[in-house]
Amino acid sequence: MRTFALRLGPGQDLRQQLTAFTQHHQLKAAAIVTCVGSLTTTTLRLANQSGPSVYKGHFEIVSLVGTLSVNGSHLHLAVSDSTGRTIGGHLLDGSIVYTTAELVVGVLEQADFRRELDPVSTYNELAVYPLKPAPRKKAGKGKPGKAAGGQ
Repeated sequence: MRTFALRLGPGQDLRQQLTAFTQHHQLKAAAIVTCVGSLTTTTLRLANQSGPSVYKGHFEIVSLVGTLSVNGSHLHLAVSDSTGRTIGGHLLDGSIVYTTAELVVGVLEQADFRRELDPVSTYNELAVYPLKPAPRKKAGKGKPGKAAGGQ
């Protein structure tokens, strides 16, 4: 697994930045390894709800988990407030960083995550495909015992 470490700063949108990062690096299959930080606005879709729930205040990120792909991502966020009350759900655009969001993203280089309609759930669910290995390069045509281009 290849990893990336990144930090988001004040005012950045957590989901939008992860989407931009995924697109920029053309990630086909990745997962959140860890995330800590804080938010001033948290926007979630709660279980079995169709629309967003927006919370304003100061929140600690206590968990961010999920999969990332240029073909679609699925992220769940849990945050706690100053009393320790914790809430979580599906991360939506509109979750704004307060001081920092420190993330590690792991890339599965031999997989391709796609979203396909599941006839039972009726949602586009994760489908995992293996990536075809890159073709091997042929060895150079240097003299035996010497590196190509050597003296």
